[in-house]
Amino acid sequence: MSIDVYAAPKPGALLPDTAGDAAARLGELLVENGAIDRRLLERARRVEAETGERLHRVLTQLGMVSERSLAEALSQLLAAPLVGASDYPAVALFTDRLKAKFLRKAHAIPIAAYDDRVAVALADPLDQFTPAAIAAALGCRVEIAVAVPIELDAALDRLYAESDGADAIDEAIAGDAEDDDDADADAERLRDLASEAPVIRLVNQLIARAVETHASDVHIEPFEDRLRVRYRYDGVLHEAEPPPTRLTAAIVSRIKIMARLDIAERRLPQDGRIRLTVRGHEIDLRVSTVPSLHGESVVLRVLDRSAVDLDFGRLGLPEGIVTDLRRLLDLPNGLVLVTGPTGSGKTTTLYAGLLQLNSIARNIVTVEDPIEYQLAGINQIQVKPQIGLDFVSLLRSILRQDPDVIMIGEIRDLETAEIAVQASLTGHLVLSTLHTNSAAATITRMRDMGVEDYLISATLKGVLAQRLVRRLCPHCKAAEPMPPVLVERFGLDRIAADAVYRPYYRAVGCGECRGTGYRGRRAIAELLVPTRATDRLIIERADQSAIERAAVEDGMRTLFDAGLAAVLDGDTTVEEVARCIRGEA
Repeated sequence: MSIDVYAAPKPGALLPDTAGDAAARLGELLVENGAIDRRLLERARRVEAETGERLHRVLTQLGMVSERSLAEALSQLLAAPLVGASDYPAVALFTDRLKAKFLRKAHAIPIAAYDDRVAVALADPLDQFTPAAIAAALGCRVEIAVAVPIELDAALDRLYAESDGADAIDEAIAGDAEDDDDADADAERLRDLASEAPVIRLVNQLIARAVETHASDVHIEPFEDRLRVRYRYDGVLHEAEPPPTRLTAAIVSRIKIMARLDIAERRLPQDGRIRLTVRGHEIDLRVSTVPSLHGESVVLRVLDRSAVDLDFGRLGLPEGIVTDLRRLLDLPNGLVLVTGPTGSGKTTTLYAGLLQLNSIARNIVTVEDPIEYQLAGINQIQVKPQIGLDFVSLLRSILRQDPDVIMIGEIRDLETAEIAVQASLTGHLVLSTLHTNSAAATITRMRDMGVEDYLISATLKGVLAQRLVRRLCPHCKAAEPMPPVLVERFGLDRIAADAVYRPYYRAVGCGECRGTGYRGRRAIAELLVPTRATDRLIIERADQSAIERAAVEDGMRTLFDAGLAAVLDGDTTVEEVARCIRGEA
């Protein structure tokens, strides 16, 4: 970003007359923009009056508005530019006159300099002291720009390394090498190391970045010469700027302390959970550590309930499938399965179904490993194999609780499958997941487990096989004429008669989608509802190909055809559908 493109306000117009005026105008602007409603604004103002905290800080701390939405509103209010992640300088400016400690405390970064003025990005552009202090230190006019806090913090970490904190950590690490035999002393040193302010700040930044950028996972992987950090966006991993290698032990120890794990145990895998508030959002983090060649590899699964919309329509499922699925969920008994590989959204779909069923009249019990999201009004039970509390023993006990609906996290073995089948035979609606590639393959998978064919035919009411495909970024997707070769190769005219006349959208890439061309995901699915024809094939032990052909003849749209329909709707690309379903690059 160049300072020349700034629509710089006139002197005296950079900030409203008073902080109170700014807060009042900001609140009204957020309501006008649809970021919050009037009720939330009044609630925030009451908290502001009680605590003395500024309105815009109250809004983010309570999770009423995202940092980006607030920054956009502040930019509009102050007629100041909004700084993007790519607008920060490659090297720090004015390091001889502006101390890193001051800039960190003020949440400010100089981003451009000219002869008579300097542009400064501020996380809090209503702060009048910081621009005045920078102007005094540099002896020139300051023009403010509005920063998104998470992006500004990342730039601060990149541009202004804290040498004092790093030196202290280096000394601690050097001390660690002297006495590796004393496990208790080693654990204490790791605990002290993880309590250093730079390490706490770095781990907090890793987590905050994951939440703010809507990553589903954070992978922290130690190697001989570096510590690799990767974020998973829309099912695909992207590498981030790595922390210093010397901080590997400290970072891992800090995460283990937060998850209440044993920091002295580095030979065995451990699992834990972290619950915290990140920038106004209540977040659960599922933590998994595994020993590797050069240290412990850590994966954080981000479970942000506010970012998940447990509604069939919002998941992207077609209206026809949603209608049939709702009908299956209204059945008094039977077995309904959702299948697909890991990360295909099976549990999310089941949760959406449970919320539809949740009422005073129904007793709903779930058995999960792990419980991903807490659902109000539903009895959720966590499996704990280490104390003998496994799926089988829990299911036997649950049946004595007179449940109407039972959700089993996953059917993994014959014993669990048999109990699920028996429960569905005795008047319960049983929902569960299975790892298979298609709906028809679910039947052969249950058969391979050892479930009798007549039991499958008697209890199985429906199988939903699904995948998650990346959605094209709405900001940069480009339309072009539909290539005839595409229509011919994939038979798109089977999906829509006017396929050849429809536009074909391709991925481009922009700042909004991190240059990938995709933003967000949607479900594509096939729903197999057994009919007389498929029941007959099940009893005759037909293979999955024969069962799938019969289901298609009865009206089922296959998973690949569902993906092609999403392509014709302009939601995704053929390449993405092929990658998710056929495993093609």
